[in-house]
Amino acid sequence: MKKLNENTKFTIEQTAKIPPNNRIAGERLTLMIDQLEYATFRWCPAGTFLMGSPVTERNRNTNERQHHVTFSRGFWILETPVTQTMWESVMGDNPSLNKGMRLPVENLSWYNCLAYIKKLNDMSTDIPSLRFYVPTEAEWEYACRAGTTSAYHFGNTISLHQANFEGKKTSDVGFYLPNDWGISDMHGNVWEWSSSWNCTYPDGPVTDPEGPSTGTHRVVRGGGWNSLGIDCRSAERLPIHPALGFSFLGLRLSIISE
Repeated sequence: MKKLNENTKFTIEQTAKIPPNNRIAGERLTLMIDQLEYATFRWCPAGTFLMGSPVTERNRNTNERQHHVTFSRGFWILETPVTQTMWESVMGDNPSLNKGMRLPVENLSWYNCLAYIKKLNDMSTDIPSLRFYVPTEAEWEYACRAGTTSAYHFGNTISLHQANFEGKKTSDVGFYLPNDWGISDMHGNVWEWSSSWNCTYPDGPVTDPEGPSTGTHRVVRGGGWNSLGIDCRSAERLPIHPALGFSFLGLRLSIISE
């Protein structure tokens, strides 16, 4: 894909121009540039889910208190982690330690992610109100679970046939079967930054949570290629200092677009 700039115009597949109230979970939205696909997103509808893990979940952490989270509006989330092709076409470089255009971009700090998103949002677009952002950890878990309540979106156990973990390096995005909303690589491959500062969960229901406005560590989600299977659970949380980047740390985008 060619290098993009501030004059780049995104267009959108006509089939995705459906009013939010009529969209179904997992509906696809593809952003195109010069008739080439740049990124595909899946629809996560407004709704309520139980965030965190039950006390009976094996290997749970004490910071996973269950609580109901309601989203008053739906959002789009990237079908896969951001790839090295996507990153390099915008940023002009590739910080990844394991190179491959279909591999997830990694070795990203939180500040690297902010720079990438700023460039995307600065590009001109034909789509009204399009805004790229890093999902909150509540949005991330909602998208990961896709209506499930088990430890992983495919059940309470995990195998090497279902995700990339306990491995030697990253794998091509979309290699493993997606969840019920068509979203891939939510377990393993790379941990993914969320926009949320690390904090204690509330003890009651919340609506559209964003968490505290300040903190010292951001929460990353999903586990990585070098993680244990228990660290790839839907509810697993890991605080990372925003200035740090590792070969197991990547990014997944969300967008708001009416």
